Amino acid sequence: MCICLLMCICVYLSVLMCICLCCVSRWKNWWIRGVLSLAMISGFFMVIYLGPIMLILVIKCFQEIIDIGYRVYHSYELPWFRTLSWYFLICVNYFFYGETLAEYFGALVQREDSLQFLVRYHRFISFTLYLAGFCMFVLSLVKKHYRLQFYMFAWTHVTLLIVVTQSHLVIQNLFEGMIWFIVPISIVICNDIMAYLFGFFFGRTPLIKLSPKKTWEGFIGGFFGTLVCGFVLAYLLAQFQYFVCPVEYNSETNRFTADCEPSDIFVMQQYTFPFAVQNILTWKTVNLYPYQIHSVVLSTFASLIGPFGGFFASGFKRAFQIKDFADTIPGHGGIMDRFDCQYLMATFTHVYIASFIRGPNPSKVLQQLLVLQPEQQLSIFNAMRDRLRDRGILPPAAILEAALL
Repeated sequence: MCICLLMCICVYLSVLMCICLCCVSRWKNWWIRGVLSLAMISGFFMVIYLGPIMLILVIKCFQEIIDIGYRVYHSYELPWFRTLSWYFLICVNYFFYGETLAEYFGALVQREDSLQFLVRYHRFISFTLYLAGFCMFVLSLVKKHYRLQFYMFAWTHVTLLIVVTQSHLVIQNLFEGMIWFIVPISIVICNDIMAYLFGFFFGRTPLIKLSPKKTWEGFIGGFFGTLVCGFVLAYLLAQFQYFVCPVEYNSETNRFTADCEPSDIFVMQQYTFPFAVQNILTWKTVNLYPYQIHSVVLSTFASLIGPFGGFFASGFKRAFQIKDFADTIPGHGGIMDRFDCQYLMATFTHVYIASFIRGPNPSKVLQQLLVLQPEQQLSIFNAMRDRLRDRGILPPAAILEAALL
């Protein structure tokens, strides 16, 4: 309901902005980008509402980059380049999404014999599929185009590394909790908007030659605006169980659920200011969600390091003398033009979660136990019983009952 309301607000603001600015020719590009930005934000909330459709975006981003290489293919008539590029995309997606199936859908896999076979030999099947594509590439080599064909082979693999691998990390972040998906994406969008606004109104000093329109004023203003945006958004989302709980598959209802006891980082805590700060602010304590502190780290990366993903994309486009990856979105270019910073942010978020946040996951451990043979499960049960008994955790009545079993 809240997401639908946000979508309506964004559409309403889009209409107002269009009415107010469409008559001002000097701001024509500004209102076009503004309206499309709000439309994309509306689409973002729709994606959240409908569920993850990352695969569609991955295919579109891959297609935009491969199409640039296809111009070379079309000019030199390189055999099988486009076919092999899409074949490798299928192979890599099969590998990554198969890994996700095995990791998060263990209960479902146990009920289907065909899925058990695919999961058991998943990596072997994936490697076999890749080898078939590799052999096809070798057979397609033409004597007069050896070097160019290897360039295109590397082109495809680098594209897969940039697009598919990092999009897989976005899916991994999503399963850690919707908040780890929404906040990183939102603060990158916020940084893009705030940097554009500060640069539009106050920009004077060029920032980097790769992007002549980027200014230091926009870069610095975007940094502080992103900090505020991330801090406030983290506070709002941390209050709802739906956003903070890991997304898990419920085998009984055959649906994804987000129902849990929120971890400590999503529980309001009281922090005491240093004595020097107390004298300035006249406050001694402040109540915060620990996740808000983590959001400061994420916002700092999004505003200081994240833009380098955009600079990298700018350099790439300049190397091939193109303005945008595609013309899918008027005033913004292609999907890849909007995701150039998102992929870098997704990788950082995944590494940050793995390094500082993630702990043992009982659900995953249970899924792994269910795959074992009954004798192995019984052996683990006895070992756990003895361990809990030695630590005094298991009550005497429970020990006697377990012994009888």
